Amino acid sequence: ARSIAPHSVLARHHRFTRSHRARPRPRAMSTAAADALRALELDEDVFLNLLSRLIGESRHLQNTGVGTAHVPREDLAVKHVLETLKPYRVENGGVLEVEHVTYAEGRGNVVIRYPGRGANAAKEKQLTFAGSHMDVVPANPEAWSVDPFKLTMDGDKLYGRGTTDCLGHVALMTTIFAQLGELKPELDTSLTCVFIASEEANGPGIGVDGLVADGKLDHCKPGPVIWVDCADSQPCIGTAGAITWALKAKGHRFHSGLPHKGINAIELGMAAIERVQEKFYATFPACEQERDYKFITSSTMKPTQISCAPGGLNQIPPDATISGDIRLTPFYPVDDVKACIEAEVAAINADVESLPTKGDYSKFVIPDGKGGTLRGSLELEWGEHLLTGIACDLSSPALKTLCDVIQEVKGQAEPYSLTGSLPLVAEMQQNGFDIQLIGFGLMSTYHADDEYCSLSDMKDAAKIIARTIATFG
Repeated sequence: ARSIAPHSVLARHHRFTRSHRARPRPRAMSTAAADALRALELDEDVFLNLLSRLIGESRHLQNTGVGTAHVPREDLAVKHVLETLKPYRVENGGVLEVEHVTYAEGRGNVVIRYPGRGANAAKEKQLTFAGSHMDVVPANPEAWSVDPFKLTMDGDKLYGRGTTDCLGHVALMTTIFAQLGELKPELDTSLTCVFIASEEANGPGIGVDGLVADGKLDHCKPGPVIWVDCADSQPCIGTAGAITWALKAKGHRFHSGLPHKGINAIELGMAAIERVQEKFYATFPACEQERDYKFITSSTMKPTQISCAPGGLNQIPPDATISGDIRLTPFYPVDDVKACIEAEVAAINADVESLPTKGDYSKFVIPDGKGGTLRGSLELEWGEHLLTGIACDLSSPALKTLCDVIQEVKGQAEPYSLTGSLPLVAEMQQNGFDIQLIGFGLMSTYHADDEYCSLSDMKDAAKIIARTIATFG
């Protein structure tokens, strides 16, 4: 394995661009532009140099949310993107219109535009690549076999936090747009590339949601938006919504040697969850659209954590909270799911005696010793984490183009859907954008220790992107 040192590569890159700019290039014809794009190969030196610098900043790009231990400073990544694109910007005699857009200090976004200047260029001819983000999930160096905050190359593997998700895509798309700035192909379609802040954790208004609200992407609506933040070099045509929940069971503490005098909150919660899950799966079963979209699994509701009041092992717990999530395919409305679960919890509270118990001495309604009763009860809370699933438009010309080009480059095109979740894309689709999803890292290393991407996959990705652009013209 070897670490990638950026500076010598950067020097060679700038020597090349200076000498190249000294020789005037004739204006290319549209057929020549298409041929140049179809022949485009990834500039490995520029890509590896930029990726090395981005991974070198990744310690400061970790994101666990505003007000938490890790708040990223995406502008540390932005500066390297801007440096790479500098020779090709309009203000330096180039063709790229580059805007650094910030809604929170140190947390910028980048919008790159390559205007169509071909004979048939028109405002409505647009193709956008968006979604590649400049924040990363945290990495624990002790759990890695290499330094997660330094790019390490081992054969075809490029190790480092963000190589797959999503700094590898930032480096890829920056390199491609730098190469477009070098080639200057005359296109009828205007291109936009958008790098965003604040994807991995909450930060409302900081990233693409801020750009959309600010009208910075309005010009993209007439054409498809290819969201470059998935994996495995195949079109992802559907994702699930993610809804977090917590069900708190309230019982009555008592000595475990006298269980008939207590209400076991853990048992109450478990019985209630079983009934709520039965209701969920009966109401939101697998559907035909999921098969059409090749979803790996259908919608699910499951507990993932449990906690209870502190106490001894010889005490019946008075309260317990069971938490989990719902992964919802995009063919069911989130509001319908919430209403269904809320109604079922209300029905259980109204008739808690109907829940099955464990043995003759486990009850959820007991005498209080004063002539009255004590009743177990449930409280449902929805978490702040809410993502909406997306079903991409299967008739989109962008999807057909991606499949054709992937077939050509990789030998096989296999669109897929999964019940993982992507933030922001469903909201953009609802706002009138034709969203298509793809990515070129590895699903097997997403958010993982020893995250890596494949250099050969990134080289193929450059061909896929360039030939997609050529197809749109």
